[in-house]
Formats: sequence, structure tokens, C-alpha cells
Amino acid sequence: MPSPVKSPAAGPAPWIAMYHSVGDCSDDPYRVTVSPDRLERQLRWLCRRGLRGVSVAELLAARDRGGGRDLVGLTFDDGYADFLGNALPVLDRWGCTATLFVLPGRFGGDNAWDPLGPRKPLLTAEGVRRAAGRGVEIGSHGLAHIDLTRIDDIRLKAETAESRAVLEELTGTPVTGFCYPYGTVDRRVVAAVREAGYAYGCAIDPGALSGRHVLPRVHIGQDDTAVRLFLKRRLHRLRRRPVEGLR
Repeated sequence: MPSPVKSPAAGPAPWIAMYHSVGDCSDDPYRVTVSPDRLERQLRWLCRRGLRGVSVAELLAARDRGGGRDLVGLTFDDGYADFLGNALPVLDRWGCTATLFVLPGRFGGDNAWDPLGPRKPLLTAEGVRRAAGRGVEIGSHGLAHIDLTRIDDIRLKAETAESRAVLEELTGTPVTGFCYPYGTVDRRVVAAVREAGYAYGCAIDPGALSGRHVLPRVHIGQDDTAVRLFLKRRLHRLRRRPVEGLR
């Protein structure tokens, strides 16, 4: 009699922080910006608790080896131009790495998808190449920052597979991570990301979906002081279900 097929092992959901822009917070209707000083304080909070911020690829590799409980994933969505001058120096000071999810269809443009503004410039192709050269993991955020659950299969393939090909040619390194614009995701989109060859995908709150291609994340903003970070980390441990395929 054949042995029953075992379900993939499930381990605690990793703590992955979701950042966007690092700069001036005076006009920030979507709460996508933290100041360099606030980022500095947040990374100091991590380090004083024996935690270290790393790229998602590094975090998952550590988990595969049975470790990584002292690591926190740091992600920066959209590829804002201020990453190089404002975020990267702070990350370097605290010995942290990160994953930068960029939009190859909008290199050198701005965040036109945010109707209330303010307009924030995005990295050029050369800026993305510079970030990769500094050890930052580059991941895809799709081509143009659109809701992938609302487009047809042909365009979905472009947003996933073609964006990956462009970034790999640009950086000369494998691109293994994908981030869903707006955090919206369904089974069809997850399947497209998996078929495009990504090793993992980052969502926000994936609901009933689970696995490496729908990793949950925690939004981190300007208001997140030490107390709020402590509570967010505690709630993440209590509320997030184990993730299939992680130890």
C-alpha cells in the first residue's frame, strides 16, 4: 500500500517589513514615506533586540537551513529614487541588506498611480543597476504598478515573466522575488508568478492563500515608534498562520 502524500512542512511566518519611500514626510496622503531619521531609529530598535534586517532571499535561505529566527526581511516597494541617497546609507550603517521591488516599465518616471500625489521620482535603470551593485536584492513589482487580478492572461504574463527578463538583463543577476502591486492577489496571479520562475512572492495580507509565493508583510511607516514596532511584531506572531514550505 503506497505511503500517504505528506503536506509540505509549515513553519512560522517570517517577519517581513514593507517600506516604500524614504524622505520628506510633510505631504504623504498614502503613508508611503518614512524619514531617514525614523528609519535609523527603527533599524536601531531591531539591532538592540538582536535582530538584523536582510533581503527576503537571504531570509528564506536562512530558514531553509533551519535558522533565520534572528532575521527580519526588509522590503522597499516601487523603486523610489530616494532609496539610493536616503535609505541605503542607513541600511549600511546598521549592517542591513534589503530587497528593492522595482517597476521596469516606469524607470525614470514617477508614482503616477497615486492620484493624490505628491509626485515622487522613481529610479532610472542606471539607479537600479547601482543599487544591485551595492548588494541590494532587486525584485520585480511588475511593469507598471497595476492590479494584476484585473488584467487578462497575456498582459499578466508581461507583468510577471517579461519584467523578470528585463531586470535580469539589466542587473546581470537572477531575479527570484516578485511583489504584488497594491497587495492584491488571487490563485491565477500566484500561478503566473510561479510559472514565470520566481522563487517567492510578497503580498500584504494573502488571506486563505499560503506559501512562498504569497508571503505576508507588515507595513512600516513614519508613526511606527519602538512601542508600535513591538506590538506589530507581537501581533504578527500571534495572527499569522504558518507558511507552507518554510521551516
